[in-house]
Amino acid sequence: LQDRFDTRRLADRLDERLGRSAFTAEDREFIESRTMFFLATADAQGCPDCSYKGGDPGFVRVTGESEIAFPSYDGNGMFRSLGNVLVNAAVALLFIDFEQPNRLRVNGRASIDDDDELLDAFTGAQVVVRVRAERIFPNCPRYIHRLTTIEPSLYVPRAGSSAPVPKWKRMEMFADVLPRESGG
Repeated sequence: LQDRFDTRRLADRLDERLGRSAFTAEDREFIESRTMFFLATADAQGCPDCSYKGGDPGFVRVTGESEIAFPSYDGNGMFRSLGNVLVNAAVALLFIDFEQPNRLRVNGRASIDDDDELLDAFTGAQVVVRVRAERIFPNCPRYIHRLTTIEPSLYVPRAGSSAPVPKWKRMEMFADVLPRESGG
């Protein structure tokens, strides 16, 4: 398609000038200020899945020159993203600022650790996911719709408070299959 639309020179220049494998100070500031990102994974057969990950600012941390870490909180128990990581470590993360349009892509390889040294630093985390970045690049923000956050999610785990049980976990059709520690 680059040849078809005569964008190969542009694509090569963008990658050459903007692509990198180490986080800059600006990348760190941007990533650690985000309250959400999108995580793309694929299973062993290459079938893709994409999920939303959210938390308070700082829930994603730049932990090294080319590494980030984030918590995995209680979800619906399907473990689609993390299950995929166990069989295919390739991941892509997309961080977006909807208020002052900006976005950053991080492609790399993920690992999961339920005994990670950061586990206690992430209130409510079941495991810590670390991503070794292989390619980091900003993405044109021109098509990002301007949105504002009305209020943070009350379900995000926070020190000193208990999140409410989600409505779906109180539905009778799931009551007999909820894990004991789900609060359901």
